[in-house]
Amino acid sequence: MAGGQGTRLRPLTSNQPKPMLPILGQPLMQHILRLACRHGFTDAVATVQFLASIIRNHFGDGSDIGMSLEYATEDLPLGTAGSVKNAELLLDDRFLVISGDALTDLDLTDLVRFHQSRGAAVTVTLKRVEDPLEFGIVITDDEGRIDRFLEKPGWGDVFSDTINTGIYVVERDVLDYIPSGEEFDFSKDLFPLLLEKGLPMYGYVTDRYWSDVGTIDAYTNAHRDVLDRKVEVEMPGFELRQGVWLGEGAELDPEASVQGPVFIGENTKIEGGADLREYTVLGRGVTVKPGATLNRAIVHDYAYIGSTASLRGCVVGKNSDIKYGARLEEGVVVGEQSYVGEGAVLNPYVKVYPFKSVDPGAIVSESIIWQTAGAKGLFGERGVSGLVNVDITPEMAVRLALAYSSLLPKRSVVVACRDATRAARIVKRSLGVGVNAAGLDCHDLELVPSPVARFYARSARAAGGFTVRTTPGDPDSVDIQFFDERGIDVDPSTQRQLERAYFRDDLRRAFHHDIGDLAFPPRSLEYYVGGLLQAIDREAIAERRPKLVVDYAFGGAAVTGPAVLGRVKAQVLALNGVLDEERVVLTDDDVAAHMRALAAVVGSSGAHFGVMLNSPGERISLVDERGRIVDGPTALLAMVWLVARTSEGPRVAVPVAASRVVEEIVQARGGSVRWTRLSPAALMAAADGDDLDLAGGEVGDFIFPEFIPVFDGVMSLLKLIELLAATDRSLGDVVDQLPTTHVARRDVPVPWESKGTVMRQLLERFGDQQVLTIDGIKVFRDRDWALVVPHPQEPLVRVWAEGASDEAAYALAEEFAALVEDLK
Repeated sequence: MAGGQGTRLRPLTSNQPKPMLPILGQPLMQHILRLACRHGFTDAVATVQFLASIIRNHFGDGSDIGMSLEYATEDLPLGTAGSVKNAELLLDDRFLVISGDALTDLDLTDLVRFHQSRGAAVTVTLKRVEDPLEFGIVITDDEGRIDRFLEKPGWGDVFSDTINTGIYVVERDVLDYIPSGEEFDFSKDLFPLLLEKGLPMYGYVTDRYWSDVGTIDAYTNAHRDVLDRKVEVEMPGFELRQGVWLGEGAELDPEASVQGPVFIGENTKIEGGADLREYTVLGRGVTVKPGATLNRAIVHDYAYIGSTASLRGCVVGKNSDIKYGARLEEGVVVGEQSYVGEGAVLNPYVKVYPFKSVDPGAIVSESIIWQTAGAKGLFGERGVSGLVNVDITPEMAVRLALAYSSLLPKRSVVVACRDATRAARIVKRSLGVGVNAAGLDCHDLELVPSPVARFYARSARAAGGFTVRTTPGDPDSVDIQFFDERGIDVDPSTQRQLERAYFRDDLRRAFHHDIGDLAFPPRSLEYYVGGLLQAIDREAIAERRPKLVVDYAFGGAAVTGPAVLGRVKAQVLALNGVLDEERVVLTDDDVAAHMRALAAVVGSSGAHFGVMLNSPGERISLVDERGRIVDGPTALLAMVWLVARTSEGPRVAVPVAASRVVEEIVQARGGSVRWTRLSPAALMAAADGDDLDLAGGEVGDFIFPEFIPVFDGVMSLLKLIELLAATDRSLGDVVDQLPTTHVARRDVPVPWESKGTVMRQLLERFGDQQVLTIDGIKVFRDRDWALVVPHPQEPLVRVWAEGASDEAAYALAEEFAALVEDLK
């Protein structure tokens, strides 16, 4: 398989295919072909696409390696299985599929023997790794037969650390299941089809070395592993002394300092006074001048390293010049035929693409042309978050908007809104600039609650949008949330596409005549209010003549709440109903103080209940008519109870960590519950995709899909009044008759590299019991349960448990937390 572009390895792969990337001066694909030769393979087919001529010209017919090598060329990408199908005429027997851009010393002979002994249609080579997120996870039974595939999962899907290496033994007749001329993937398409057809598929677990070499870090680590002899590959040249390898014709001045392990390629010249330190690898024909220092540096063929230059933990492409006194810091990558002038400094993780120049004395802090820095990701639980003017700067926001807009058709409409703070305003303006620069129109709703913008996107046929708000409890930070044309948060697949576009700088920029427009729609709030009022029973609410205390908490709901509540004839005592950027960001202590004040006013005023709306206008916090604060889980149960009493066969969606009482309430009325992942985006997706009556979480976040499938505090408030009227109950009465719940939670610190191992061992231990794997692993013990979920952003695992009493729930949570501690 030699058609990969290796986009994550740019700029090293900007003008050469990934299989031609050198390890010790030899292409990755050459190491793979030599491995096949050592195990008796004599015939090979290379599937090629990107810059195929470079591979053909280098390897020819394979005779130099001792093989017969043929080529199958794809005109268009056909996927992993589709590219093999494209080579069908060259395959007349059982065959091995192996990546030409991986590094391994796998025992291919034993792999084929295993395949034959099992009578398998396909055998998948498996490897246990520390971080399985970027790979396809494979789950097998005790005999090695494959049960399940998960392609590039999130942490909530990680039930194993055993991943698919992309190395397969395949029977010839399996090709009949692959359509011709179509994009078709092994893991996503073919293997699930074979499982469905009942064909025998087995997993061969290897303990030999294997590396995907898919990133710059993986590429540098592969060199380190070769020099440490962790992988068996051909070492060209001879070992001058322990750990110091010298290629044919290399010149090493006696006055040069060399500290192994290092590799010096053929015809390379190291002059006196140069200092080569551990894990440095030099290709063919490299020149290193006196006084230069190289530490963990990888330098490709025919590069020039000038006097007193300093290279540390970096990669330099072939035919590049690093001049006198230049300094390349950790993680720097310089593409081929580039020039770095005298005294220039390339700061950590800067990327210089091929054929570019860095002026003498320049200090470079950003990549030149394209950036592929190894960030962990932009998105977290609150969207894209960070410190204002540190993590999220105006420049960053422009690039982020360019990346987002690059995923959308030109001339599309993108909706924007913000909260009351100046930080949110400047970030939103920068995002709008990026949208216009990419050739899209931006409809700026300015300061409105998030549900208004989401409703506008859904009803005005916009392609998507974003909302910017100051992070709750942290006035120094902002959150950017992107949503699609339905008004719901963009899905994980779109998040990954956006991240790739951002980090690779694959950004669409419009010419002057294509630059988008900026508009300020004048009636967006009016449309939202009209749509909301159509979705509720106004007469029932008006007959109830609700008396409410509403705390707007200085946020955007102060714009929408009065406009709606006045239309349903509610009597409202409003608190903090002004927009105030100095007070809109509430700490946990502030929220508690607001709720105490709200409870006091409700108790003294004779109101039916009180509610506080959060700053974006998405969530509500409740106080009943007696002045009692209703916590989030109880509010969820109350809303579920009300919906169940007023719906035929109620259908409700809640996160998998919600109490079993939800299911008891709904099933008692002939309804059903859909359990979702823990993320707010999962609840939105469920509300949009199914005919639900309610989707809700445990922090006052409710969705009534009859309006829009997003969290909307004002809609939640109106529906609560409507449901209380329909059942002729007060909020306090509903809360009093709810069953008691007993749920405990623990957070267990777990290193990133151990998360996959912990989840695999948990699934192996409890796989024969009743488990649910919607998000993490939920283990049932009669009516009790424990849920274990890896945190997506932090090095910890979260544990929930529900029992018959508080003591039982706590004991069960402690038991599973202790188990996670033992397994990590």
